[in-house]
Amino acid sequence: MTKAMVYNHTVLPIGTDDPAAEYRALTRAAAIWDVGCERQVQITGADAHRLTTYLCARDLRDLPVGVARYAPLCDHDGRLVNDPMALRIDETTFWLSIADSDVLLWARAVAGEGGYDVEVTEPDVWPLAIQGPRAADVVAAALGEWVRDIRFFRFVRHDHRRQGGSETDSIPLVVCRSGWSGQGGFELFLMDGSKGEQLWDLLWEAGEPFGLGVGAPNNPERIESFLLSFGGDTDPETDPDEAGIGRFVSLSTNADGAETSAGHDFIGKAALQARRASGSQRRLVGLVIEGDPPSPLRSPRSIQSPEGHPVGTLRALARSPRFKANIGLALLDPPWFEPDTELQVSVDSTNRAATTTPLPFNLD
Repeated sequence: MTKAMVYNHTVLPIGTDDPAAEYRALTRAAAIWDVGCERQVQITGADAHRLTTYLCARDLRDLPVGVARYAPLCDHDGRLVNDPMALRIDETTFWLSIADSDVLLWARAVAGEGGYDVEVTEPDVWPLAIQGPRAADVVAAALGEWVRDIRFFRFVRHDHRRQGGSETDSIPLVVCRSGWSGQGGFELFLMDGSKGEQLWDLLWEAGEPFGLGVGAPNNPERIESFLLSFGGDTDPETDPDEAGIGRFVSLSTNADGAETSAGHDFIGKAALQARRASGSQRRLVGLVIEGDPPSPLRSPRSIQSPEGHPVGTLRALARSPRFKANIGLALLDPPWFEPDTELQVSVDSTNRAATTTPLPFNLD
């Protein structure tokens, strides 16, 4: 049985009845995930590069064709709008491979207000992920040994056709070395939704000798590896620094470490400079929580100081198979995010002791 939710107005399978088997496949072999909900916002036209660079807080001015970069988007107050992967498909076409928010509407609004010569659309593109230590073996068996030469965050356009197959059997793909796990793997961007079953069957058959298992984006593993879940780990006021992804924001500094206006311009830059200068921001940090394995976290939970004062929220929670501990992600006020700070949180109707730890987790 498969569980599902709606994400980006699209059905996302989120797990089976055997989460332990899903985790084993991901960490020991390979896992196949339907991530068609990872919608693409396509920006194409004479001003596509200029608009994409302005939208993204990471500097994409030198982004070559065939390269992807993790590139957060902010609003004019520096708050996260989304944290997509930006891909330069050709000289005048970019994709923003987005998390769960309406970036299509945001990009269209900015383009219209700015008079950019672009077309902003949602193309017929449906990603599928192969993740895990045997992911390269699976994809190589399905598509060819050439995929092993693709470097991390690089991609290749490929029309796959079985040996002896006709042109109508061709499966148009963008094959990218990327994915939402710490195990590594590929995302295959299918550019014809009618070929979805054909692609799935091809990969399933190729992956059988390597222990390929069905699954979905894995919450325990991504918390262990600390991969941000926009909208889950964040709230509507969170900025990139608070979310732990500030290193992917291109704010220039001078020799004294002060922020300058040099470098590329983007929406929210001045606000982010002011936020950093204030030094009063929250932080997303790791949390190790005592007690029995917890139930799934349905909504954020308040975190208290030892004296019982609210100091932040628990945003994500899981039992870690790797660390054999209850681990979570907490958005905390200063100074409560400092390492080894003792806190308390209500989990499964009981108050539990919790201790902060830096991200990514290092509890081995």
